Amino acid sequence: MSHILGIKFHEHGQVYYFDSGPFVVAIGDFVLVQTEQGLGMGQVALIRDTPPDDLTPEDIKPIFRLPGPEDHEIRHENLKLAREAHTYCRKCVESRELEMKLVGVEVLHDRGKIVFYFTAPGRIDFRELVKDLVKAYHTRIELRQIGVRHETQMLGAIGNCGQMCCCRRFMRKFAPVTIKMAKEQNLFLNPTKISGICGRLLCCLSFEQENYEQFQKKCPRVGKKFATSLGTVKVLRTNLFRETVTVLTEVGEERELSVEEWAAIAEARPIAPDASGAKPAEPKRDVPAQAAPASSREPAKPQPASAGAAQGNRGEPGRSSRRGRRPMRKPQKQPREAAQEQPSQRQRPPKPDNRHAGGKPSRDPETGS
Repeated sequence: MSHILGIKFHEHGQVYYFDSGPFVVAIGDFVLVQTEQGLGMGQVALIRDTPPDDLTPEDIKPIFRLPGPEDHEIRHENLKLAREAHTYCRKCVESRELEMKLVGVEVLHDRGKIVFYFTAPGRIDFRELVKDLVKAYHTRIELRQIGVRHETQMLGAIGNCGQMCCCRRFMRKFAPVTIKMAKEQNLFLNPTKISGICGRLLCCLSFEQENYEQFQKKCPRVGKKFATSLGTVKVLRTNLFRETVTVLTEVGEERELSVEEWAAIAEARPIAPDASGAKPAEPKRDVPAQAAPASSREPAKPQPASAGAAQGNRGEPGRSSRRGRRPMRKPQKQPREAAQEQPSQRQRPPKPDNRHAGGKPSRDPETGS
């Protein structure tokens, strides 16, 4: 009966799954498998009866064969070659003054490829470096850039807890970690406290995140006010380990309640911020437009600007003179013959000659001048 084998090619590398086929192996044994890069030699890390949930039986390939004494000798020679290549590559990087840090070197079992792992702040032009490595080892060379977390996983370090880093001990895949996790876990947002050796957020923040999310679903939101049987209370804080909720009552007293007690006294949803006794603003009503006076329906006569402004202010108080007036209608054009018969409106009538011979001019009875 075949089993599902979890194989890793590095001591602290990622686990890949293969089918044991007709071979009988145990944990810690070495096997030869065919990969996309070539023939590789890995060590069995775990044995399962069923494949993982994210893999199907078609995705799992069988192992190639079990290694012999010659294969173990080749493995030791490859490890020695990897150490020599690491030293030689560091000298080439220093001589060419490249801004990159060499982390590790991997040599495939059939020496068909040598992989160099490095970290760098940006993109590096290492074409000349590849030429130097090809001349030295006469095989395919691959330079693979990795992150700082993978660097810590390959080199190893002591964490803030005093133990070996989780990525070095048992972690094989990195889960995303955000600052929101630290806030939900009520941790001090001090970079030195919540960051690991690699300079990124601690991977252990994601270990308990699921428990915090389940606890927050049962608890009210911190900082909100709720109507309960004890009156209006404000939620101050929550405690996952004790499973309690601390509230502030109307009289200024802090009370610590369990999650079950809180569910029993809660009566209503959170009080809205506008529930301070103020009346809501009344909606604006549509005011019907007033009928225009009869005099305004007649066509407006042309008047001077001062007179029109005064008339607009008299008509409707509270409005500007321009809005109070209606636009002037343009006079209709008359035929040329009618215009010749009628005198022009702009033509002033002749002044009467009131002068008498040898006397003073008489006054105008209307104007008095």
